[in-house]
Amino acid sequence: MTRISAKRDDLIALTQDLVRIPTLNPPGENYREICEYLKDRLEARGFAVELVRAYEAPGDCEKYPRWNMIARLEGPRSGECVHFNSHTDVVEVGHGWTTDPFGAELKDGKIYGRGTCDMKGGLAASIIAVEAFLEICPNFAGAVEISGTADEETGGFGGVAYLAQKGYFAPERVQHVIIPEPLQKDRICLGHRGVYWAEIETHGEIAHGSMPFLGNCAVRHMGAVLTEMEDTLYPALAQKHTAMPVVPERARQSTMNINSFHGGQAEPEAGFTGLPSPCVPDSCRMVVDRRFLIEENYEDVKQEIKDVLEVVKSRRDGFSYDIRDMMRVLPSMTDKDAPVVGSVARAISEVLGKEPEYVVSPGTYDQKHIDRIGKLKNCIAYGPGLLELAHKPDEYIGVDDMIDAAQVMAKCLMELLKPE
Repeated sequence: MTRISAKRDDLIALTQDLVRIPTLNPPGENYREICEYLKDRLEARGFAVELVRAYEAPGDCEKYPRWNMIARLEGPRSGECVHFNSHTDVVEVGHGWTTDPFGAELKDGKIYGRGTCDMKGGLAASIIAVEAFLEICPNFAGAVEISGTADEETGGFGGVAYLAQKGYFAPERVQHVIIPEPLQKDRICLGHRGVYWAEIETHGEIAHGSMPFLGNCAVRHMGAVLTEMEDTLYPALAQKHTAMPVVPERARQSTMNINSFHGGQAEPEAGFTGLPSPCVPDSCRMVVDRRFLIEENYEDVKQEIKDVLEVVKSRRDGFSYDIRDMMRVLPSMTDKDAPVVGSVARAISEVLGKEPEYVVSPGTYDQKHIDRIGKLKNCIAYGPGLLELAHKPDEYIGVDDMIDAAQVMAKCLMELLKPE
């Protein structure tokens, strides 16, 4: 669509504006600011806009309230609703950047910055697509919705999960959902693997560090847990494979990441120049991030980790542990014959001149809540950007990729909302 190509400068400026609002999560900064920005833009284009705070959701507090933005525009004729959902939060910056993480520098056709790829570039592309569609096809049937939601990077419980619980994704209200996550402009993402997060704590007994034999070192106990995982659990996970088209290919097996490890005394406050006291640590905590396949049973996934702990317990004197479930997400996968899948596939073929690749994401995203809580199955991820750039230093989004993805989204709207 030439209308979208003509909006190139607007698309660049919109993406830069969004990136320059540092919505870091955790802790959840500037959510209200980015929602207000989106509200002002979409209200000016005729949308009815709601700002919804996810009161009492995990992380919600007066200092870091969980704000979400939902904009809806009804067409002049009755029909179905197409909803574009994007999360507004971004992960920590990390080290290794050669550009300003929130500068949104445009260089060689790419916009650099934290959240460009994941997923403010996709959000901007969906807004430009909708605006171009409305200019060309004002007499459409149904409704268009755009949302900017909180906390996807930490589970989505203060964002899409909360909205789904409140009925915003009920099938009688919304019929088609596209989530512009960065899975590449020629791919349709049908779903994602499952996830189980758990915190393991090993216990010991504090004593003077010069006489460790009088105590019981919780960190050494956790070291034995790690050794058993390396020797038995990781090799077992590597043998489990899925028929789901997960990308990259190495993610078609079960995986587990050690997300964090904390033993002994807490880290000192910034600026403290003293030394730690000599103590045997009586507690060690480790968070594991287990990604499982649609062919696996969730209870078996949990039991595998507990079995490791029980083996270690049988071998070590004084070993005791607790395990706390933190998060569970079941795998989700939309059928290839779902209406939104077919519409996006035909649009990709027309815009890009090729057939789409159908993939599944290695990590979860907010489709899980639209599926499990909202009971809406007609949902996919489709958006510009390379998944491998997400959460990395010098993250970027290609402007041409955003233009192409916006054209696909606009053509999808033209098919699903049947303008005259």
